[in-house]
Amino acid sequence: MKAWNLICAIGLVAGLATASAADTNTNSQATVPMAPPPAANEVAVINTTEGEMVIAFWSDAAPNTVANFKKLAERGFYNGTCFHRIIKGFMVQGGDPLTKMPAAKAAWGTGGPGYSINAEFNNHSHQLGVISMARSSDPNSAGSQFFICDGDASFLDHQYTAFGHLIKGVEVLQKIGDTPVGPSPSGENSAPLNRIGVISIKIVPADAVK
Repeated sequence: MKAWNLICAIGLVAGLATASAADTNTNSQATVPMAPPPAANEVAVINTTEGEMVIAFWSDAAPNTVANFKKLAERGFYNGTCFHRIIKGFMVQGGDPLTKMPAAKAAWGTGGPGYSINAEFNNHSHQLGVISMARSSDPNSAGSQFFICDGDASFLDHQYTAFGHLIKGVEVLQKIGDTPVGPSPSGENSAPLNRIGVISIKIVPADAVK
């Protein structure tokens, strides 16, 4: 079975990457009719057993990845999963449907939606609060598993698809990162000793979030 784990490239030579942000044009005249706001004005509300995090999407940089994440969230795919891989100061990883089944713990990290999506590497840097897709050694093997950076992980830039960032709940992310861990089935010191559950992930209009 493939493990949909991001490769911890501690020993890899990191490519240089710069963070980019969507520019906003503020010069439009008020008399010009404005188009309705696009779906990019939706955010993801990740409700966990440790609190709530809110993700804003980079739909311009990774449109197919964002669409896939939204589709899965709207189906309730992520509800009842957990963060099965935590490395403090690096990232917290979730999105595996097998984590809904405690009896399948030995296989956590290998599950997915039954299909994969193509990579959409871009210039958004993997920094604290950035959400990105986990994958196997095949760049085009991402499916449902994701990770949220708990620190500077810029050595992953242009190797993993970053598709959004936290706009609320960084303290929740860091609380999750502080979870005590032990050896995973592979021997990595990243298996949470306490279950950090994902109660739900909901896609809502950005203006609905206070």
